[in-house]
Amino acid sequence: MSLKVHNPRWTRVDRYLEDRLEPDPILDAAVKASSAAGLPDIAVTPSQGKFLHLLARMQAARRILEIGTLGGYSTIWLARALPADGRLVTLEFDEKHLNVARENIARAGLSPLVEHRLGPALETLPQLTGPFDFIFIDADKENAAAYFEWSVRLSRPGTAVLVDNVIRGGAVVKPRAHDTSSRGIHEMNEAIRRNPRVSATTIQTVGRKGYDGFLFALVAE
Repeated sequence: MSLKVHNPRWTRVDRYLEDRLEPDPILDAAVKASSAAGLPDIAVTPSQGKFLHLLARMQAARRILEIGTLGGYSTIWLARALPADGRLVTLEFDEKHLNVARENIARAGLSPLVEHRLGPALETLPQLTGPFDFIFIDADKENAAAYFEWSVRLSRPGTAVLVDNVIRGGAVVKPRAHDTSSRGIHEMNEAIRRNPRVSATTIQTVGRKGYDGFLFALVAE
């Protein structure tokens, strides 16, 4: 199945929902700056960003880990959920992406809350000290299982973990040999199923980004 599954109705509904969010020039500027810098258009949508923000607030998160910064759009949503003495650590492989994110986060007035780590996440994750209260994984899918394993290591009982892009247009059901992203998500799902410390579920989503979904997990004792 193709990963590019779209429907004009999904886009219209997304726009309707986004029109009901509060206008936010800071987030709009982050989107424009990312586009102007040539970053790929793969950040979460405004509705999904608000969803992340609300989940982090519901979690009363004081320490957040983000794996995959891109232009900092989701970082801004998450950092805004923190208390004044909170901390968000975000990991990014691409220096160009991180430079754009730094500017976007600074424009949002959130630099004091955000710590940036540049480099492959599997190299920077071992340098971190947990626990984190909320973790968002939105990086390359080939290493999804390893990112999730590190997330559990850096968690406490009750830590929430959210993973983006886990349906892959339906390709996760039967990944083809050449589709390393879908195979990565499939491997992560199998590892989670065998992990007694994790309770998880996956929700399919549709919208202007097409057909995809989130995995949401809670870390137990």
